Amino acid sequence: MKKPLILVTNDDGITAPGIRALIKYMKDIGDVVVVAPDGPQSGQGHAITIDNTLYANKIVVDEKQGAPEEYSCTGTPADCVKMALQELLDRKPDICVSGINHGSNSSINVIYSGTMSAAIEAGIEGVPAIGFSLCDYSWNADFGQAEEIIKKIVSESLENGIPKGVVLNVNIPKAAKKDLKGIKVCRQARANWKEKFDKRTSPAGKDYYWLTGEFELLDKGEDTDEWALANNYVSIVPTQFDLTAHHAIQQLNGWQFE
Repeated sequence: MKKPLILVTNDDGITAPGIRALIKYMKDIGDVVVVAPDGPQSGQGHAITIDNTLYANKIVVDEKQGAPEEYSCTGTPADCVKMALQELLDRKPDICVSGINHGSNSSINVIYSGTMSAAIEAGIEGVPAIGFSLCDYSWNADFGQAEEIIKKIVSESLENGIPKGVVLNVNIPKAAKKDLKGIKVCRQARANWKEKFDKRTSPAGKDYYWLTGEFELLDKGEDTDEWALANNYVSIVPTQFDLTAHHAIQQLNGWQFE
């Protein structure tokens, strides 16, 4: 049987340890093509490049035998998926996996995430997609702890299919493999960032600002991704890109527009 074609991307850059681990895991499942940013693109959300040229250079990062086909793209994570689907691949991938991100993309972080935006872009184009994140910002994080879980989630997605219009947001707690309790399908926790700008002065005497902030959890529910992660479960949140607030339509129809 023909192996599934797996598109791998991320937002930390094509040489980041997280994507190198994900490529390794996916090679055990199918044929891998990598299209990823040439440098860090964290926090880009669903930005696309419309005011500059884009380049996609075929490169070799891993010279070991059986190295996958890889392209380093000058654009954003969403650009990478667009380039892959429209220009670089000779057939539609069976699944797109994005990550493994260095750091959490749970709760409200999904809005800002380049990792998830790449997966969402694939979903918009009708490609089943998953974003993977490890709740460890260290460049030397241990991604191997979740290898079996990641392979299981991808294999189940290929076998059963991801619901139409849905992308999976998978977050993995920072915990030893022996301490992981399993997988929970969750809802996105209600939270926000309590932000402020650190005002500084450059050597030239000009004021500049550095964004800082603290994550503020506003949700006590035990069915959320934040609860799952805090209790050493891998969280899966089915995420949709239809942003319509369907529950508000009836109320708005009651307004007097004329």
